[in-house]
Parts: sequence; structure tokens; C-alpha cells
Amino acid sequence: MPGLSKSKYTNFRKCAKCLWLGAYKPAEQQIDDSTQSRFAAGTSVGDLARGLFGPYTDVTTQTENGYLDIKAMLERTQQCLYDGTENICEAAFSYNGCYCAVDILRKSDNGYAIYEVKSSTSADKEVYAQDVAFQKWVLTQCGVKVTGTYLVCINNQYVRHGAVDIHQLFSINDISNAVEVEYPQVADNCMKAKAVLDNPVEPAVPIGAHCHEPYGCGFMSYCMRQCGFPDNEPTVFDLYRSSFDKQLEHVHNGIVTFPDVVKSGIKLTPMQKMQVDCTLHGTTHIDKAALREFLATLTFPIYHLDFETMQPIVPPFDGTHPYQQIPFQYSLHIEHADGRLEHREFLGDSVNDPQRALAEQLCSDIPQNACVTAYNKKFECGRLSELAEIFPDLSAHLLNISSHIIDLLTPFQKGYCYYPAMGGGFSIKAVLPALFPDDPELDYHNLEGSVHNGGEAMDIYPRIATMLPAEQAAARESLLRYCELDTFAMVKVLEKLRELAGL
Repeated sequence: MPGLSKSKYTNFRKCAKCLWLGAYKPAEQQIDDSTQSRFAAGTSVGDLARGLFGPYTDVTTQTENGYLDIKAMLERTQQCLYDGTENICEAAFSYNGCYCAVDILRKSDNGYAIYEVKSSTSADKEVYAQDVAFQKWVLTQCGVKVTGTYLVCINNQYVRHGAVDIHQLFSINDISNAVEVEYPQVADNCMKAKAVLDNPVEPAVPIGAHCHEPYGCGFMSYCMRQCGFPDNEPTVFDLYRSSFDKQLEHVHNGIVTFPDVVKSGIKLTPMQKMQVDCTLHGTTHIDKAALREFLATLTFPIYHLDFETMQPIVPPFDGTHPYQQIPFQYSLHIEHADGRLEHREFLGDSVNDPQRALAEQLCSDIPQNACVTAYNKKFECGRLSELAEIFPDLSAHLLNISSHIIDLLTPFQKGYCYYPAMGGGFSIKAVLPALFPDDPELDYHNLEGSVHNGGEAMDIYPRIATMLPAEQAAARESLLRYCELDTFAMVKVLEKLRELAGL
């Protein structure tokens, strides 16, 4: 395969070191589950967009080992051009070691237009112009007249009614002006990028704003180690609610570790000061009076609620829109004054729209004016408000539930309780192991099955419909036990807060 693809080109435009590491030390890249899911979503969206302009020819060709057969794709593309094919998908071109495959190449009166498909809802022309300008340059060098450059994005205003209408689902944006700004730099950038790839010496590029812009870099941890950041010691990058720009400013001033922070005398917020002090002295911070005041707002029985949602790009049901948070599951632990616990739950079938059945059962499980808790209640309240809007007949009850939710995040976010092991984070996944470091029952990693976090739950739920019966049963059980642990964890956190408050 030619040495410089369009993805490598955009990596170079982001950071020369990112390009080099991808070629020489790819194992150092860390790709999280959400990024993997985004890649997979991008592929499915690209497949769907192919029919935007009618019949098309897809030149994608694979070898027996499942790799792209670039040589065959280049040959098939040339045959399509010779035949005057109207729409060519993954049209492949190579020039002087530079290679690209165009998502959709559409024939025009006197040439061809490039259509780059993205799964985002934002037509960020400056970001995507680099990618498209590279494609235009390669095609132009190959003798193809490029008559237009377009970005195909998701239209988040589209609401599904009946079959998916791809002409409404996608929006087409002319990005010619942004491409023309980038285009004159492409030839020179290609030479520089190839020089980086040909050089076995790792480029010396300091950590900077480019590490997060326009998107995060999977080599960030590696570069931090290269810059001398300790592996097992908190740094300014762990400071609570500190902006990346401020963190970079500290690093460039030689302030890296928490002892550096103290010596420098830089101004910290009260929460950051508490975080640094507790970490350096190995102490916890407990404000008993504030905890008691918070706990006094709770009345039995307490309904601990947690939703799981999916956020599909292509709306799966009538009345839904792209990237809508669709609740498909909840867990509810009901805590009584005598310590007795009841557990109730809901899980959709992954085929039909689960929202109506979920909302009805929730209204049955939680009476009006009940004391309800959620961890980071903004999320649960948001879903309840959306369900209330969708189902007017249930609106009063759903909004009543929402109005009575007390946030278990509050005592941590406001600094009533802090353990060094929280690391400046207050999500349930950060708080739980800090409060219960040796309790295997509360360790999400110990859950059997395939679901250990919200991302995995979001990913597996829509796939259940296409599984074999045994796989379906296992996946559903894994989802139920994961969501159950979320609300049981809330019960245990509240129990711990009472203990710390001396109640």
C-alpha cells in the first residue's frame, strides 16, 4: 500500500509525532471503547450514504486474508472512469506514494465531485477540509478534474417516520472555500509527511493544544511518559476541573506533580486545594455537618434510580432523531427504613421502541412525591423530561418523579467527602472503589458477562435482536446485572455517607 494515506496525512497535519508513532510504535496507541464504537458507526453511516445519488459501484476489494486489495481497487476505479460510471464508492487513486479512497465520487458535466461522508452532525469545514484537500490533490495529480468538494453529515433535525429517508437523514455541505485554503499546502505537506515516515528518528514534539484539538490523540499517555510524567503519581492533568490550556501552562512552567503545585504557590480552587492536600498527606476530608444536612433531605422509602440508554446515529424508531438518548433499561432499588431492599427493573426487547413500556412501568414502580435518588441526576432528569414530552398522558407523573430526585453526586462534588483514591473524579466509577476498596461485590470488573460499563451496555443492546437465543439470554442477563449494580452501588454509597456522618 502507498505510504501516505489520507488518514496519515490528517495525522501529520495534527502532529508529526502522531504520524511517526502510528508507523513505528502503533502498539503505544490507546483506543478506548467509545472511539472504537465511533469508528464502527462511521463505517455503517458511510455504507448507508452510498445510495444518496442512486445506483453506484463499490470498488472495495479484499484479499483472501481480509485486507484491502489496493491494486485491484485502483484498477477497478480506472475501469469505472473509463466506463463513465455515475457514482463510484471508495474510488481509489495513488500518486507518488500518496493514496486515497473517496467515499463517493460523483460524475458531473465536466469532471467529478468528491463527497466525504462523516457520522458527525457538524459540518466543521476547517477540520474536514484537510482530508478532502488531500483527496482533491491526489485525484488532480492523477488527471481527474475535481469540480466540487462536499461534506455529507448527519442532519440532527431529521425525525423518522416510516422507513429511513436517507435524503433527509443526511445534509450535504459545499466546503469548496475551506478546501481551497488548504489545497495550496498539500504538496509541500505531503513531502514533509513522507520525510517524517522515512526518518527512523522520533520527532521531538512537546505536548500542546494539538494533543486535544481537533480531537484527542491515542498517543497522549506515551508522550506524557516521554516528557517525564510519572506513571503512578497524580499530575496537574488530574486537577479537578482544570482546563487543558491551564494544565499546559503549568507544564510549560515546570509544574507537573502535586509537590510542584505546592512549591509553585499557584492559585487553586478550594476543591483543588483539598484534592492536593489530601493526596500529599494521605488523608480524607469529611465534613460531617454538611453530610448530615444533605442526608436530612432524604426520606424513606428511598427509590434509587439508574437509566441505561442507547444513542444510535440512524433513528431506529418512528418519532426518534439521530443521536437521541433512548432509554431502554432501568434499575430501581427501593430502600426501606428498616434496611429492607426491594429491586425492580425494566429491559426492552431490543426490537421494538422500549420507551412507552419503560415509562409506564416506571410510573407503576415509583409513586408520585417519592424520595428518589440518582447519581448525576441531570442525566436521569433529562430522560424523564424527554419521556414526559413524548407521552403527555404520563407527563405529570414523570415530571413529578424528576422534581423529587436528589443527586447523590452532590456531597462529593461539593467537597463534603473526599478520598485521595478518587483522583479528582466524582463519578460513581471513581467514588465506589475509593469508598469500598476491598469489596469484590462492588467491583464492576468482577461482573460476569460482556457488560461492565455504560458504553458496553449501549453497544450490546441493539445487537441482541440479531443474536442466537442462547447469546440473547446471556446478553440480557449481563445487562440486567450491570444496571442492578449501578443502583445497588448507590445504596452502599448512601450507607457509607451515613457512617461517615456519624449517623
